[in-house]
Amino acid sequence: MRVATLQFNPHLGAVEQNISHATALISALKPGQVDLLVLNELAFTGYNFSSLAAISPYLEPTTSGPTTEWCIQTARYLQCHVIAGYPEIQTSPTTGKTAQYNSTVAVGPNGEVLANYRKSFLYYTDETWAAEGPNGSATDPEMWSQTSRPFFIGPLGTLGTVGHGICMDINPYRFMSPWTDYEFASTMLSHDVRLVVLSMAWLTHRLPQEIEGDPATPDMETVGYWRHRFAPFIAASLDKDIVVVFANRCGIEGNRVGSVHVENGMEIEEGDRVCYAGSSCVMKFQAGGVRMYERGEGVAILGKGEEGVLFVDTEQAAKYSLQSGPV
Repeated sequence: MRVATLQFNPHLGAVEQNISHATALISALKPGQVDLLVLNELAFTGYNFSSLAAISPYLEPTTSGPTTEWCIQTARYLQCHVIAGYPEIQTSPTTGKTAQYNSTVAVGPNGEVLANYRKSFLYYTDETWAAEGPNGSATDPEMWSQTSRPFFIGPLGTLGTVGHGICMDINPYRFMSPWTDYEFASTMLSHDVRLVVLSMAWLTHRLPQEIEGDPATPDMETVGYWRHRFAPFIAASLDKDIVVVFANRCGIEGNRVGSVHVENGMEIEEGDRVCYAGSSCVMKFQAGGVRMYERGEGVAILGKGEEGVLFVDTEQAAKYSLQSGPV
């Protein structure tokens, strides 16, 4: 399978600008070149909103807002599957009540909406505006219930069965459940999932000057953490190969849309500022180890502040051990 992840730095609330920027970044991709294109969590709105009031102008109706429209157009042009995150608002047709979710939409090569997944495990920032799933697909909202299956597992067109989550989903629930429960990874294994796709807005402890001073170097501390959250896959890989796609964003972000002050002649966005880890990559759990793919003369992984498209053909050999180097 030919997988592409788009890693970029969307600006908070600048939806049209972010869409234009993403379109430019994937412009080198040609129709038929990839099978799956994955974008990050809340791809075109930015992530670090501080309240429901702040994100409300950017909420999109279920699978029918600007994110879905971009996915449809892109999927049709590239003839591939596209997954991207967006802030969803669902309105009850009977009561008129609304609910908000941190969601992703998955679209097939013909432009058909295949699934709508709602984030199960919320990060602190999500809790200011979003509810936990129930999860489902666009055609069958009750297919994945919160009680029976708290993450997306289902068929996605010609990709076959795919497991899908959003960022915090791979952590212990509310950081309170035992580390060794591995809720997400264990759920994937219990349903024999071989392809896992994650849309992320994963933070880093790196300082802004570290990111801006060396954007092309990955944040290997974060990558190592991701690997640890899939520890159950290592033993399972003695019997089967499992591919995990990490599609993260990069950049530095405040949490107040349009609120700036001037400092040393520069406009600075106010509010809490967070740094994202970038480092999008694809891991292959195989033969009791974790391997990564090749890009040029090195490992297929994007830097912590690097914008661009990462391309991996999972049918090719994964040549690099995550711990030791080329094998």
